[in-house]
Amino acid sequence: MTTSASDTARIVVVGPASWNHLIELEHLPAPTPHMEFARRSVHTLGGTSAGKALHLNDLGVAVELHSLIGDDADGRCIRDVLREAGVTLRSHASSATERHVNLMTPTGERISIYISTPSPITPGGLATIEQALTDADIAVLDLSDTGVRLLERHSRIGWDAEVWVDLHDYDGISAYHQPFLSAADVVFMNADRTRDPWALLSTCVTAGPHLAVCTLGADGAIAMDLSGTRYTIPAAAAAVVDTNGAGDAFMAGFLHATTLGRDVSTSLAAAAQQATVALSTVHTHPVLTGALGFD
Repeated sequence: MTTSASDTARIVVVGPASWNHLIELEHLPAPTPHMEFARRSVHTLGGTSAGKALHLNDLGVAVELHSLIGDDADGRCIRDVLREAGVTLRSHASSATERHVNLMTPTGERISIYISTPSPITPGGLATIEQALTDADIAVLDLSDTGVRLLERHSRIGWDAEVWVDLHDYDGISAYHQPFLSAADVVFMNADRTRDPWALLSTCVTAGPHLAVCTLGADGAIAMDLSGTRYTIPAAAAAVVDTNGAGDAFMAGFLHATTLGRDVSTSLAAAAQQATVALSTVHTHPVLTGALGFD
């Protein structure tokens, strides 16, 4: 990795911010018509990029979030929440704000139902993000159509920020993930779609990244660098309220530690600790609780 040891690294996060309705069930519904009673129901900020930006901001990182957000009630909620949390948001015009209904269980199982998705980014919006990336030290490009467009134009535009990508539930072969994997310096993922996380990490570092990290839920996380060196970390002790957003918090913790010049093992420990911040609340980050009028 080329990132220098600094607590003033400029980080640009590009990707989804959404307004979510989280519904907690005792178990996920069977695929037959029936009735379920919710244990809890919360409307709150979501989106993988918004989650990373919130946690990076919490850690004192200079972060700028670029997201497609509509001029509607849900979009106004997102803008208000992020402003109150102190996150620098650059919202780009969209015909609708991304919205999800997430069916959750206490053990972390989830079904995400997309209620609305943003429209494609405009040429002007792309140019604005590319200018921000030109001035950035690190670009966190989350999976999105905007990310695809940025990568397609990367060789022509020529920004030099180090690229970090969250591949989420990458299975090692998905064609959609390949441009992100090939462009990345560092990749993160979970083990939801693999039986052999070490083999998955090996596949990733052979494709270009210098480092690949895979979260294993309650079993902690593992990482592999370009030399094939393996790293492991147990999950940090936590009183789990909700698992939503823990992966975003984990990546933010690792990224922050890396900008401070920490090695992989130390960064993994910092990541595991930051994940407990997300686990402690039903919201993306505890800053959304109480102070912003949420339950």
